[in-house]
Amino acid sequence: MDVKVETPASPPTSGGDAKTPLLDSQKPDSTTTPQTNQNSSIRQAICSTFKGTAYLASRLPAGTVLAFRLLSPILSNQGDCDVAFKTMTAVLLALCALSCFFLSFTDSFKDGKGNVFFGFATFKGFYPIDRTVTISPEEAAKKKIGPLDFLHGFLSLLVFATIALLDKNIVDCFYPTPSVEIKEIISVLPVANGVVCSILFVAFPTQRHGIGFGADPDGVKSS
Repeated sequence: MDVKVETPASPPTSGGDAKTPLLDSQKPDSTTTPQTNQNSSIRQAICSTFKGTAYLASRLPAGTVLAFRLLSPILSNQGDCDVAFKTMTAVLLALCALSCFFLSFTDSFKDGKGNVFFGFATFKGFYPIDRTVTISPEEAAKKKIGPLDFLHGFLSLLVFATIALLDKNIVDCFYPTPSVEIKEIISVLPVANGVVCSILFVAFPTQRHGIGFGADPDGVKSS
């Protein structure tokens, strides 16, 4: 006994109607592709900016950044600040900012055995912290303070301000209910600071390797 399976006939369609859904489904994709690519480009730019900000954080003294990360949630009460917590948070910000600025004037050198020593640059020369070692007057003169040191000190302040503005505890402490203008400033200013500082760090590099920045790879042999 033969069993015949009949395939239901397709409903009649007019010429070209069968292709219309396919074309319609492709049409929005073609029109939204530029917008999608634009959004993707914006996201990539934002990610690159924050990666750049993370790189800039490496230009700050590691101990200062670590102290700020550890103490900011404690002294700011995780963003829920009264007058006392605001005062302590402001003191923390001021001390960390001053540390970033003044440590930009420190440098390091190596003795004949390869031991690393740190010191402070002044207008007259360079003075090691460890007074048991000495550095030649010629090398000390090369390490004295110059205009570039003040530029990098100022850039360090800007980079630290960027990190502070990206810290939710700090923002919530001083601006618990920010206005629209404050929100725009807080969202735009860190990105602008990161871009400007990145350009200036690249355009005006420094040869100093101070406290928290690592040792001078070339080294300076002390007598």
